[in-house]
Amino acid sequence: MSMLSNKQNKLNMTLRHRNIILPNAITILGLFCGVYSIMLSVGSMNVKGDNFVFAAYLLILAAFFDGIDGKVARMVNGTSDFGVQLDSLSDMVSFGVAPAILVYEWFLKGFGRLGIVAAFFFIASGALRLARFNVQSGKISNVYFVGLPIPAAAAFIATSVLFIYELNLDLTKAALSIFFLISIYVLAFLMVSTVPFYSFKKVSFFKAHPFQTLVLLLIFISILVLYFEIVSFIMIITYIVIGILMALFKALKGKPKQDEPSENEAV
Repeated sequence: MSMLSNKQNKLNMTLRHRNIILPNAITILGLFCGVYSIMLSVGSMNVKGDNFVFAAYLLILAAFFDGIDGKVARMVNGTSDFGVQLDSLSDMVSFGVAPAILVYEWFLKGFGRLGIVAAFFFIASGALRLARFNVQSGKISNVYFVGLPIPAAAAFIATSVLFIYELNLDLTKAALSIFFLISIYVLAFLMVSTVPFYSFKKVSFFKAHPFQTLVLLLIFISILVLYFEIVSFIMIITYIVIGILMALFKALKGKPKQDEPSENEAV
């Protein structure tokens, strides 16, 4: 009996080891996209077209891989501590270092030391965000993230590049360049803040209205395909702004009212 039990345990371990290959391979693909994006940003590789645009698309592709590797791991029962650590290290490269180098080479260079500090601040805040997430994993709500997720911060930079190039905007204009410079500092602050951002892990509407969800999804995909560079930028901006507004609303709602002055104090 014990021999059969040992064989069954060995079989289960073998199957589990095989199951972790697929999700970890997806994580590695995301890491490859991040490294390739860095190479394009620094000009060590040339492609037909603009390197920054391709580098931005690679970051979005890395975000896609990052979004599905965990789901695939749970589907095939391939979750592991190794996978969690690998995912975190991959995120640091693909969503911390890669977007910082992209945005620095893209336009932060022109700001001198201020641009260098902005790029470093983004990377350092991303590292702190990931470290805090790893420590708090399993202890926080599944509904909200604590602080802006690092893939969302990277997505803002990537979609900004695509948005600017799609509309052919002049990034040398003072107002536009200063806006994006300030945005990098704001993104870094939001990553290490306690501002809650919706995780989309529990969306009841999808389960309650499957047909309506399918129709809306088809419409959304059609619009996204037609105007990807514009819609994706608007989406990430909306996501960040909603998170900030929710935090402000909760802060104002939870703030205790000041006592009204008595008649003697008023006099």
